[in-house]
Amino acid sequence: AKCSRLTHLLIPLLQMTCESCANKIRAALEGKPGVKSVSIDVGKEEVLVESALTTAEVQALIESTGRRAVLKGIGSTEQGEEPQPYSVCPGGTALIDGTIDGLEPGPHGLHVHTLGDLTQDCLSCGEHYNPFGRRHGGPGDSERHVGDLGNVFAGPDGRASFRLEDSQIKVWDVIGRSLVVDAGEDDLGRGGHPLSSQTGNSGERLACGIIARSAGLFQNPKKICACDGVTLWEERDRPIAGKGRNKTSTETPAAHL
Repeated sequence: AKCSRLTHLLIPLLQMTCESCANKIRAALEGKPGVKSVSIDVGKEEVLVESALTTAEVQALIESTGRRAVLKGIGSTEQGEEPQPYSVCPGGTALIDGTIDGLEPGPHGLHVHTLGDLTQDCLSCGEHYNPFGRRHGGPGDSERHVGDLGNVFAGPDGRASFRLEDSQIKVWDVIGRSLVVDAGEDDLGRGGHPLSSQTGNSGERLACGIIARSAGLFQNPKKICACDGVTLWEERDRPIAGKGRNKTSTETPAAHL
């Protein structure tokens, strides 16, 4: 079952110092398809958005006003309660929301794998998470690996933004495992290739990451991203690693201060 309340995003804003700024942001969000409610705190420079959109779509709407935004947290709510720190519905439905860059345009298989082991890059992540010994399938199938999430779709710019709700994945069962995106399309077990019933014949593993429990809403006051001192606001303008990543300005204190 869908979880309509699994929709809260908390996004701190930069340079939101007046009510006119807040009004522009409110106008950019309210009434848009998929946006249910908007709450703005100018003093904290925070916007709480209840939405069925992906985080990337919410961020794009906010940044259409000329202000930058970064995601601070995501969680769910019960009616009349404060947002809870887990991306999971009362019935156990998990929310998988994210953005992957650098892909070839088109569909790419996405799966939870058994191991959170990156010692040999994605090759050491093990097979699809399949605790019940079932054959490969699609996210809407009753007969499938628990880790079968179907496909994400990359646009012409190589970016895939997705928001998936899955009733078979339990968040507490996959922490410490890995999430892997593949080079090709997952045929959802319906193809004629020998690998269809095992992996969906979705090709080699392109990228992977370990699934970890993150801070929930209002729980992460972090300002510095890493020991290089690059802040959340600065990192999008710098490469992930290597030349050009480190700070050259002394205006922002080092991460250990």
